[in-house]
Amino acid sequence: MKIATYNVNGVNGRLPVLLKWLEEEKPDVACLQELKAPNEKFPLEAIEKAGYKAVWHGQKSWNGVAILSREHEIEEIGRVLPGDPDDVQSRYLEAMINGVLVVCLYLPNGNPYPGPKFDYKLSWFARLEKRAKQLLDFKTPVVICGDFNVMPTEIDVYKPERWVNDALFRVESREAWFNLVGQGWTDAVRKLYPDKVIYTFFDYFRNAYQRNAGLRIDHFLLSDELVPKLKAAGVDHHVRGWEKSSDHCPVWIELRK
Repeated sequence: MKIATYNVNGVNGRLPVLLKWLEEEKPDVACLQELKAPNEKFPLEAIEKAGYKAVWHGQKSWNGVAILSREHEIEEIGRVLPGDPDDVQSRYLEAMINGVLVVCLYLPNGNPYPGPKFDYKLSWFARLEKRAKQLLDFKTPVVICGDFNVMPTEIDVYKPERWVNDALFRVESREAWFNLVGQGWTDAVRKLYPDKVIYTFFDYFRNAYQRNAGLRIDHFLLSDELVPKLKAAGVDHHVRGWEKSSDHCPVWIELRK
């Protein structure tokens, strides 16, 4: 079972890139972030023509998440991260696919630091931590994936000294990440590649992609039930070089049956 996560940075504007990638890589499950489209503008017809079922949670101009499945039915479990009834940002989606609870998220960026956006990021992280603990308690296979907007360690960021006061690398954000992982989650990519420099995001400016000056901010967290099944993981680095591509690369894992 191949599960991928991909911040598409506008599902309609970059639809040709998304469809090309789906055709080439054929993930069984694809979790998308930053749709930047309201629910009624989600390109369902094109997605279905590509061979995928979909559930999505859109929002006009900003945010938005979706989960696609190639072979198996999707049972939506929830589309709101509990803990703040006033939060209207579309950043969270849960669905059961082939016996695995798939969580797709787009965690707040948090910049500029300090400020209300950073406070929102940390409060969202705290809500996620609470929900993640509940998911672990279910004792069912769970994968949490998406754009976490955090670089956990210095190996995950090009020239870390330049990022110390960025919301993605602030000590508070990294502590929140490790508090979450410390519940009993496994960082799938680091499980297989503990010391390898791996980036999933390259800014559009300063030839970041060409210089391999990137960040690792798109992650997979696995519950204990899935760790023994982890077979492979990787980043479709080449997709970032396609014309009109997102600034993120697709990231994927493969699970044994």
